[in-house]
Amino acid sequence: MEPDLISKIAQMASILEVSGHPKPGNVHRTQDFEDMVFEDFLISGIAIGNTMKKAAGRGLRYTDEDELHKIGLGELIREAVVETNGWVENNTNLGIIMLLTPISAAAGSISHFNGLRDKIHELMLATTPQDAVNLYEAINIADAGGMGEREDLDVGSEKAKEELLEKGINMFDVLEISSSWDALAYELTHKMPVSFEVGYPTFKDLKNTHGINKATVQTFLTILSKKPDTLISRKYDASVSEQVKADAKIILDKGGILTEEGRSKLLKFDQDLMNKNYNPGTTADLTASSLMIGLLEEHWE
Repeated sequence: MEPDLISKIAQMASILEVSGHPKPGNVHRTQDFEDMVFEDFLISGIAIGNTMKKAAGRGLRYTDEDELHKIGLGELIREAVVETNGWVENNTNLGIIMLLTPISAAAGSISHFNGLRDKIHELMLATTPQDAVNLYEAINIADAGGMGEREDLDVGSEKAKEELLEKGINMFDVLEISSSWDALAYELTHKMPVSFEVGYPTFKDLKNTHGINKATVQTFLTILSKKPDTLISRKYDASVSEQVKADAKIILDKGGILTEEGRSKLLKFDQDLMNKNYNPGTTADLTASSLMIGLLEEHWE
């Protein structure tokens, strides 16, 4: 697939995700946070375009197994964060960038959609210690604590970055360490199971019959009903994220956004999460990656 098309799809996935209404506990077209507004996310979705095109181009260029490390996923993630940071003040899309960058690179390097999942994993395994350092820098630029604080290899420590290089710890290794408490790290080190097995099939099944918005919201709700949101877990407690998951399951069992009863409960759920400041931000990131995969398949030639 051409890099131009891949970058457009990445931008669309980002913008469609944030536009999903009512996407509970998150910024959407009728709801802002105090420090981040809907337009910030639209701007961020557009800002990543050039980097996603570059990722796809490098995927197209470096196809031999011994050249995959030259794609520089960590560098690209950092670049996209820096670009976004030049347009908006707060971290709006670090997680989305982390997911969409390897998807873009993989899409650029294969000839058939069916190879996408395995190629993403291959690219992640081929990352380098410098990719890990660049990821650390991206997290710090975005001012996000997504990988958690640790005594060893702490993301905020300059010494940790030196240790990554000295010990040859690549980006895959670093994310694997974090995978027990961070859903995005797990996703990127386990062949993106939520995106490919939960989110993408849901979006694909509903998009043509119910439209993009309902498909997006139902995808979000389906992911939330199956996987505790680790952003909520880290900020509050695992019991809180489990309760949010259970509440999402109840709404989904009533039809979610696809039925009148489900939509009524969904609107109340949205306000309840907002009132409690419970933000399923990781679920939003996984929704964006699910949408990108679905749109890639739809436009694959």
